[in-house]
Amino acid sequence: MSTVVVTGGSRGIGKAAVELFAARGDRVYFLYEKAHDQAQAVAQATGATAICCDVADGQAVADAFKAIEDVDVLICNAGICHSGLISQINEAQWDRLFAVNVKGMYHCINGALPFFLRKQKGCIITVSSMWGQVGASCEAAYSATKGAVIALSKALAQELGPSGVRVNTVAPGVILTDMCAGVDPAILEEMAQQSPIGRNGTAQDVAQAMAYLADAEFVTGQVIPVNGGYVL
Repeated sequence: MSTVVVTGGSRGIGKAAVELFAARGDRVYFLYEKAHDQAQAVAQATGATAICCDVADGQAVADAFKAIEDVDVLICNAGICHSGLISQINEAQWDRLFAVNVKGMYHCINGALPFFLRKQKGCIITVSSMWGQVGASCEAAYSATKGAVIALSKALAQELGPSGVRVNTVAPGVILTDMCAGVDPAILEEMAQQSPIGRNGTAQDVAQAMAYLADAEFVTGQVIPVNGGYVL
């Protein structure tokens, strides 16, 4: 049995990861920021432990990890998005995107590292996006944060590998979660048809890739696309 920590675990991809790892028999902790009722429902349904924490707040993350007994797998999933022309994104929105999507990783990885270094073993799975690989018009700030996730993950795979810590990234495509709630269904259908598989993804598709990476002991520094072939 492994101990798995998932950030952003109350809904979407994070919730699917909590459910999958709990169903495997792992001990699961998950961080969430605001969705108290949803978090408690996930905790009750899975047996996972919910911890309220804004990953952008370094002290809050440090306090959260004090309540965690051990870490074998850290899944840095918490993230936010923003759509709009670069000229329409104000500085506060830009800073918040980077604070959650990139600095949040920094805080959580540093929270888990003492556990990994003591055991000389660990697994970090980060969540980027296909837009972090190729960029997206009208999602420049979001794409920039997700590109940073990939770069940081590859650097840490090299830095932490000698300490027995693997670092890999999943790069989801169009995944039918709350982030897509405001997208025109016709656009979603068009994107599905542009995928060789002919559909958009589910949170469970991404969670399955995470489970593979958690177990793949000879895989590190890789970006696993979970996009149905939309970006090749």
